[in-house]
Amino acid sequence: MSAEAASKTAADTDRVPTNLRLLMIAEIVADAGKPMTPSEINRQLGLPKPSIHRLCQTLLAEGYLTRDSDPRRLRPARRLRRMAAGLLSTSDTSIARHQALQDVARKVNETVNLVVPEDAGMRYLDRVETEWPFRIQLPVGTNVPFHCTASGKTYLASLPPQRRTQFVEMLELEPHTGNTHTSVSGLLSELDKVARQGHSVDNEEFMDGMVAVAVPIYLHGDRYFGALAYHAPTVRVNRETAEQHLPVLKEGVSKLLNVLFD
Repeated sequence: MSAEAASKTAADTDRVPTNLRLLMIAEIVADAGKPMTPSEINRQLGLPKPSIHRLCQTLLAEGYLTRDSDPRRLRPARRLRRMAAGLLSTSDTSIARHQALQDVARKVNETVNLVVPEDAGMRYLDRVETEWPFRIQLPVGTNVPFHCTASGKTYLASLPPQRRTQFVEMLELEPHTGNTHTSVSGLLSELDKVARQGHSVDNEEFMDGMVAVAVPIYLHGDRYFGALAYHAPTVRVNRETAEQHLPVLKEGVSKLLNVLFD
């Protein structure tokens, strides 16, 4: 290496403080919205090749990153996602977020949920219960399946088509009701429809006697964060009437984005 090249490498390295390197790698992977190789991560950092690989190995070992189906690529792991969820639950943000959900719940007059993806399925991050005495209770922290819930289908539909197919083929399409999609082709056809229309419906697929509608929440226009959904028993709401509240849900998504990320 020439003296000039060595000087440039040292200068690039100096731009990234040692005590921030692990955090910056996690931030880059989180912001990307897709699995990344160490080399792709390093395009934004300019660290020596051995350093970037050593730092990525540390994040893997500590559970902040995990390997994708392509083992060369890394994505956020449970520990990093839990940290992100914790930051969103800080007092000021949590209060404002809950107020936004309460506004939606008041307008639809049913239970409203903020749901995010995790390894175990879609997780209820926040919710506002309906005041109706007859209601379906799924507490905050509950995980529900991807393949038969309105929020889960918004996540699956957000994936690029090839990755979507691979993901669905790996899922155990357990039948929860007679309406649950239990074939890969049937679910993929449904997900194509969800991707086109921009919302998802659970038509008694997860639980007999319950319908739900979900709208995806995207960051920067194309990065899936989670879903805003509401559910109700079929004695009060059917699929057609449930979709009449889509404008309310979409307005709620805009408010949540302002609260959480502006």
